[in-house]
Amino acid sequence: MADEFQDGQEWGRTLLIKIGDGNSPEVFSNFCGLKTRSFTLSADRVDTTTPNCANPGGKVVQTSRPGVQSVSFTGAGKAINGATMATFRGYVRNNEPFNAQVVVPGDGIYEAQWTVTNFELSGDETNTMEFSATWNTVTDYTYEAETP
Repeated sequence: MADEFQDGQEWGRTLLIKIGDGNSPEVFSNFCGLKTRSFTLSADRVDTTTPNCANPGGKVVQTSRPGVQSVSFTGAGKAINGATMATFRGYVRNNEPFNAQVVVPGDGIYEAQWTVTNFELSGDETNTMEFSATWNTVTDYTYEAETP
């Protein structure tokens, strides 16, 4: 496969977020311009540690169980004008949740309704306009595993 390294590693540039257009059927388009990107799947833990009542002075072993899971995507890059960016900026401007997919190479596709919790445009006089954004899930996600 041309997009994969010989040792099974993946290009960082293939970690994508695809923005839905809101139509039915929904069409997802690559969010263009990303130079850096990060997908985070994390969970808090619920502390279930209980001291030994029969031996209060004995050792206490910390125990826990899974807590709240959070899913986010961050990215930054060149602010490239086009239909997908215009749709995305509308969602941000209106603080409106939207459907999106995150494609994680070697893992699969995470699809959910997302919201943007941070969006920034920046630039200076000698470079093109750049952006950074953080997407967080609004709904539970569906997951489709990558097929080898």
